[in-house]
Amino acid sequence: MTISTQRRPLPPPVRLAGGLIGFMFLGAFLLRMPFSGRDGSLTWNEALFTATSALTVTGLTIITPTSDLSIIGMLILLTLIQIGGVGFMVIAVVILRLLGRRISLADRLTLSNSLGLLSPAAIVTLTRNVLATVLLIEAVGALLLYFHWRGDPRLSEGQVILYAIFHAVSAFCNAGFELFSGTPGYPDGIPRDTLSLTIMGWLIFLGGLGIPVIGDLLLYWRQRRFSLHTRITFTVVAFLVFVGMVGVFIAEGRAGGTLAEEPVYRRLVMSLFQSVSARAGGLAGIPDFGEISIATRLLLIMLMFIGCAPASMGGGITTGTFAVLTISVWSYARGLTEAQFGGRTLAVGTVRKAAAVLTVSLLVVFTSIWLLVLTHDVALDVAAFEVVSAFATCGLSLGMTGDLNLFGELVIVFMMFWGRLGALTLIVAITRQQNNLQMVRFPEEQILIG
Repeated sequence: MTISTQRRPLPPPVRLAGGLIGFMFLGAFLLRMPFSGRDGSLTWNEALFTATSALTVTGLTIITPTSDLSIIGMLILLTLIQIGGVGFMVIAVVILRLLGRRISLADRLTLSNSLGLLSPAAIVTLTRNVLATVLLIEAVGALLLYFHWRGDPRLSEGQVILYAIFHAVSAFCNAGFELFSGTPGYPDGIPRDTLSLTIMGWLIFLGGLGIPVIGDLLLYWRQRRFSLHTRITFTVVAFLVFVGMVGVFIAEGRAGGTLAEEPVYRRLVMSLFQSVSARAGGLAGIPDFGEISIATRLLLIMLMFIGCAPASMGGGITTGTFAVLTISVWSYARGLTEAQFGGRTLAVGTVRKAAAVLTVSLLVVFTSIWLLVLTHDVALDVAAFEVVSAFATCGLSLGMTGDLNLFGELVIVFMMFWGRLGALTLIVAITRQQNNLQMVRFPEEQILIG
């Protein structure tokens, strides 16, 4: 009798988590090399923190890329952002196809899982189309930024080219990294003129819609309809952007606010950009961002915690989780036994997953906030802002990132890693959950809630 020694392929969540960890250490190794630093090499903790932040498209950083990285280091950082944004599984599949290699079922399932798609059917074709669309959007954004910034006397021609490409990719991938901080003539970071904020704002918005929505848009000409996921995503995103814009406009437009001296039109532009960027973009559209009011901090924490759409460039609990829980509560309030929206009924398993994501996310976020407050001399709102920003892979900071000790850096690295992969992916990867048939059903009993 022959005994088969063929190994079973690892579950998709395990492969995703392992792949991201591998790229994190590879990126850290490259950034640690002398050719990546401007005046000497980065330390190992600086390299690991920066690589993790880039691959998880977060943007929190304990270095200043312009002054601490060489041109090669900046290009490595840009590559890590691009890999983290579109997903390393997408890159791997495209490379395998270019080499003429066949894509295994395990790779298709892993790719489908990473992109948030329900079926691996035609996944390779969709991946190729989505990647081409992503590169096209980034190229258009880079060209617009180049032609807009080329007349700036503070930047050389080479800087304009590099900055245009870097910020187009960073904005679309919702990475939050920027090169203007540390550049002479830009003491406040990114340019905040209306056109610059508009271009980068649109790139952030499109990147935050998610691969499934972009795929739906690409297929609309043939299907002539949007999926329920796409319709819910557009509804929730529009609601969050509007609420965020109005909230920032009111809170920062008051006497003493950071936008109080700005004209109404500019106040609206900056408030809209900050609302879009807060859910994952990580670029500060408000001057003196560290001085924003407590009301704005709380509002941005809520927006960051919700985050972007599933399988997008951002993190958070995702708009999908927020929408499912909201629909479930509203349906319950109307006396319905099932969660219903748009003429469709949401699966019970979907509602359970959403509840699990919210519960686990709150537990992890509150634990991390407690750890930072315990080990740092910092206000609660500042610690909460930093942790939620890492969890949402956003990158906005009130200035705490540079003051983190080694333990705090590790906490934030873990939160960025957790936020990029998502609660359910990590839980399944850790527990190696199997879809076994439940053979025993216990008696039902009621407990008091509410």
